[in-house]
Amino acid sequence: MVVNIDSSRFNYDRPAGRARSLRRKVPWQRPERASRCVTIGLLNNMAGAAFRATERQFVSLLDSASEGIPIHVSFYTLPGLPQTAAGGHHFASHYQSVDALWGTHLDGLIVTGREPRMPDLRDEHYWDSFTEVLEWARTHTYSTVWSCLAAHAAILHMDGIGRRKSEEKNFGVFECDRVSEHPLTQGLPPRFQVPHSRWNGVPQKDLIDHGYTVLSQITGNGVDAFVKQEESLFVYFQGHLEYESDTLMREYRRDVGRYVKGETDTHPLLPRGYFDHNEEQVLTVLRNKAVSCRTTELLASVTTALKNARIENAWRHSAVRIYRNWLQCICARKNEHKGKHHSAALSMSR
Repeated sequence: MVVNIDSSRFNYDRPAGRARSLRRKVPWQRPERASRCVTIGLLNNMAGAAFRATERQFVSLLDSASEGIPIHVSFYTLPGLPQTAAGGHHFASHYQSVDALWGTHLDGLIVTGREPRMPDLRDEHYWDSFTEVLEWARTHTYSTVWSCLAAHAAILHMDGIGRRKSEEKNFGVFECDRVSEHPLTQGLPPRFQVPHSRWNGVPQKDLIDHGYTVLSQITGNGVDAFVKQEESLFVYFQGHLEYESDTLMREYRRDVGRYVKGETDTHPLLPRGYFDHNEEQVLTVLRNKAVSCRTTELLASVTTALKNARIENAWRHSAVRIYRNWLQCICARKNEHKGKHHSAALSMSR
């Protein structure tokens, strides 16, 4: 294992049964003493159970993608984001405020989204803190990944590109076409699968008009991933390459629970391209019953049906490839930066 966590602050509690290679404890070296080490920050803005799950998913993905590249991961969150009691304790002992970033440098940063409460993202109470992080990342990282809602918020701030709500939720595992030759897409097949879970998307024309490069498209259904190269390479994923096999299943159960409890008016659609035919039939029958008569007993039936589901993670290989490419891009930028400083130092010594 070459991923280590900021153990100067805490011991990372890795859940049993997940990411077995992450169980071994690795002696921590300060980044400045490990010249080959890539420093990655995870700005985790998720809530509730998703807070810990998101952390686990990204650490596992980075570990799988590293292939010999030493990675040091540190955790951050925006100020003022509410957590559950368990999440709050985990945050207090594991995370730093983004205030700790100012005046520092990270090789790479990953920023997650958060389920919005306001129609306009600029009205979210954390907007000012988010945009401050974005401006910092422009000049203090070699590359930053903006995931799902964070991607929408970033392009809204940078170029005024607004997202548009779809008639139905983009929910499931979608076929995506590689449409650009870019270091991030090296080694990918022409078509690969990516999980998505979002209501909103961004028009491809708006992105191209503002200098973004689209890397991949959902087959017949809009943009998947895109980039913009400035001083830092900003990478935008509308999907969730980090998702585990059962993540969409857990989201579906959550949304069914919201429906049967009367918290939402519309029963969620089944995730596309995710369950096999028999599982879809069982869940469709339960969905029709719930639409006819909402009862909490039906949620128990859905839970039982989901426990019996067998999900194949068809996107993991591509996810690892893309994040491996991302780490290599960071290493290349880092070496280029060191080379320029070395040449400048030689010139001054003459």
